[in-house]
Amino acid sequence: METARVRSWPRPGTGALIAALAVELVDELFDGTKSAVMPLIRHDLSLSYAQIGLLAAVPLIVGSLLELPVGIISGTGERRRRLILTGGLIFCGSVLAVGLAGSFAALLIALTIFFPASGAFVSLTQAALMDSAPARQAQHMARWTLAGSAGAVMGPLLAAALLARGGSWREAVVAVAAVSFLAWLGVAAARRSGRLLTAGLRTGEPPAGGLRTGDTPTSEPGPGDRSADEEAGWPGWRAAVGIVRRSGALRLLLLLQVSDLLLDVLTAFLALYLVRAAGAAPAVAAIGVAIRLGAGLAGDALLIRLLGRCDSRRVLRTSVWLALLLFPAFLLVPGLGLKLAVLAALTLTTAPWYPVLNAELYGSLPGRSGLAVSLSSAASLAGGLGPLAVGLLAQHFGLSWAMTALCAVPVVMLAVIFARPRSRHWLG
Repeated sequence: METARVRSWPRPGTGALIAALAVELVDELFDGTKSAVMPLIRHDLSLSYAQIGLLAAVPLIVGSLLELPVGIISGTGERRRRLILTGGLIFCGSVLAVGLAGSFAALLIALTIFFPASGAFVSLTQAALMDSAPARQAQHMARWTLAGSAGAVMGPLLAAALLARGGSWREAVVAVAAVSFLAWLGVAAARRSGRLLTAGLRTGEPPAGGLRTGDTPTSEPGPGDRSADEEAGWPGWRAAVGIVRRSGALRLLLLLQVSDLLLDVLTAFLALYLVRAAGAAPAVAAIGVAIRLGAGLAGDALLIRLLGRCDSRRVLRTSVWLALLLFPAFLLVPGLGLKLAVLAALTLTTAPWYPVLNAELYGSLPGRSGLAVSLSSAASLAGGLGPLAVGLLAQHFGLSWAMTALCAVPVVMLAVIFARPRSRHWLG
């Protein structure tokens, strides 16, 4: 009797893994640079707080709408690789356009183009990384987040270095565009040596928890089996709704969007808050952003070790309880030095939120990473209202009151986490 040929479950080579992490690094490099120079952009282009809120919200909402079909049509293999590389080129061009923007409208258009390009370039690379090792999704997501934090820290440092030598915010953003193109070249070069960009069900991924005891290795599909592309592709609207309802993914998406208010949204408004509410100079505010991002980098590095010893869900719940205390303390403590110290502690505390919740989202949809990407894009449509709301609150009541409203974030997260679960893929 002929032995069935067993499909391998390949992991990305070192070169492909480094290229994938570089994609996240340059994405956050741009975000960190933009956050650090936002006071200078506001002054140069004469922007109001409401316009700053629009710059955060409109690209996120419109970009997420444009990005929505990306996960659905991406599939696996060569089609996904082409989307990643095409999105990467548009990503680089949109960053360059931000650096050259001379008006609010031009800046808004450039950022709006950036978001769907980031979805194709960054989100699909992340999905491929999750497909490459389903049993280690939390650990890989922690590494991914660590790479992003490194880029986010480098952003304000790059801006501070260029400003110190008499440069402008435009030079900083153009420099990020150049680095982004280098990352794109790395991804393009890694397509032959590594298997990351073509990872997925085409290569025979096991379930999210690996093979269970007693499982039989899967042989090559026969003529009557569904193709790998059909398995990894869009299952149809009715089937997709059933998959999402059973998985518990909706609550995870809600948690991701709510938690982002104390992650990216807080970072986006941090320099403005330090200048307006804490009386810091713009250069000092940029250092404050660097401290925030540096603490995030340290937290992500510690999280990789922590996840090897502790249950990720318990780590998440504990961090939310701590944030419930630390964020109000950040707003209330006097003195810039003490405020930045509490901010660093808060950032360390919230480090598990994105990697753990995002890994749970992919884990709740085993073999459906493209569906997870599209769901994240759909959720971002609602999540885009968050920064807009903060901007409008700041415009009408002051930035201090707008930041105070974010104290509700840990409360909402705890309410969702401890709500009665209906799925085995849950955090309770």
